[in-house]
Amino acid sequence: MLNTASETVESLRLKMDETASMLPEYPVVMAMNGVDPGKNDSGQHIQKSVPTTKQGSPCLRKTLFQIMDGLIKRSPADDAVYAFMDKKRARGKPYYVYMTASANKFLRIYYGRVKEHLSTLAETEET
Repeated sequence: MLNTASETVESLRLKMDETASMLPEYPVVMAMNGVDPGKNDSGQHIQKSVPTTKQGSPCLRKTLFQIMDGLIKRSPADDAVYAFMDKKRARGKPYYVYMTASANKFLRIYYGRVKEHLSTLAETEET
């Protein structure tokens, strides 16, 4: 039964990869290795730390933490997100602070690269 389950999972993974490869941003996303809480200040009160919220998709939050965990395990020296995370860890930031900040940086880089790639594709189609 375990072998059958493994084969099924592998088959589904291949189908998901095949489907995702049809997206125009697929090569950019696959080339990437693979959220700083806001301020809560009011008047003279300055809060030093804001807890991570539980708003938004828990699946996305889990996926982002898994990506950050993979970066920690691989330690790619040339990756901007890993360098950012390593800098935060070296400064003694708590785990959730540096993981959330790094996930946020990853999302900004991801969005920028995908947006740039899609605009390049649009320009190519126009010519």
